[in-house]
Amino acid sequence: MGLFLAFASLVAAVVPMFFYLIIIWYMDRYEREPFWFVLMNFFWGATGAVFLAIVGSLIFQIPLNELIQAVSDDNPVELMNLSGAVITAPLVEEFTKGLFLLIISFSKRFDGGVDGAVLGGAIGLGFGMTENFMYFLFYGTTPVAWLMIVIIRTLFSAVMHCLATATFGAFLGYAKFKPVILKFILIPTGFFLAVFLHFSWNLSVSFENTTLFGFLFLILYLFVTFSIFQISVYFEGKTILKELQDEVNRGYIPPEHLNHLPYVMRRFKYGWCPAGVDQKSYVKTATTLALRKNQHKNVSGVKKQNYQKDIDNLRYQIQMMFYNAGMHFPSANKI
Repeated sequence: MGLFLAFASLVAAVVPMFFYLIIIWYMDRYEREPFWFVLMNFFWGATGAVFLAIVGSLIFQIPLNELIQAVSDDNPVELMNLSGAVITAPLVEEFTKGLFLLIISFSKRFDGGVDGAVLGGAIGLGFGMTENFMYFLFYGTTPVAWLMIVIIRTLFSAVMHCLATATFGAFLGYAKFKPVILKFILIPTGFFLAVFLHFSWNLSVSFENTTLFGFLFLILYLFVTFSIFQISVYFEGKTILKELQDEVNRGYIPPEHLNHLPYVMRRFKYGWCPAGVDQKSYVKTATTLALRKNQHKNVSGVKKQNYQKDIDNLRYQIQMMFYNAGMHFPSANKI
């Protein structure tokens, strides 16, 4: 029975989180990161973030318990448990999840708010997967109790972890190409919003008469986050269109390609891409070029020089695609 419970708990923890992970990966429609990169963030959430959260929570809770014992005259144990759920867990867990995300944000693959939300969501799902497994294994004392825990944690608790870290990631991505003063405002704001969501969920489900409020609040937060994400993706598409229009004006891209490259539903249709040109590679290179051009406008100093090198290299790659395909296009003559 023990082995069966462990196997069932493992499957129930892993399969839904991987399903969620694929969904949020596909939601990044214009410049989807390699799946291995998303997985790397997912596994940090499942391993490193969980380990640091356990250690950090034990350390953080010690002075908090001492304070509660000093000021509480009645039922200090219950207050200690509640403080662990609504104070220690939100602060420590969002910090350990967000730490890796903060490091990843310095990578050029981390392009903005959309990438931040996807990668943050991946970390949150990894964390939720490991936490779910432990809950399923240790608190599913009967088949009915096990099933209820699986449903609630799969549909709500793990989703909360995903949304919280995705929020922090979105703020990190948005702040990346903003002035320093805005970084000091946006990054802490994103972190404390993540903590607030975590705190609100844990507090609401700690009391029977507020649990329904917690469910409704999380559903509303999911709806708002999804809507903001879709708006961000829409504006990312507009940015790509604007920057590629400039490439058309400069003679690097054929004008007719502008009817396909910036549009998700058209870019991978067959027939518009010239024979001999790898369509998938061309779309990815042109999209990256557009985003690098937009980022180039929002950095300075050495970073600006590095982004200009990327722009020149991406343009050269596109020219070589045309040249090797034997296209008689002005850009191919610039090689």
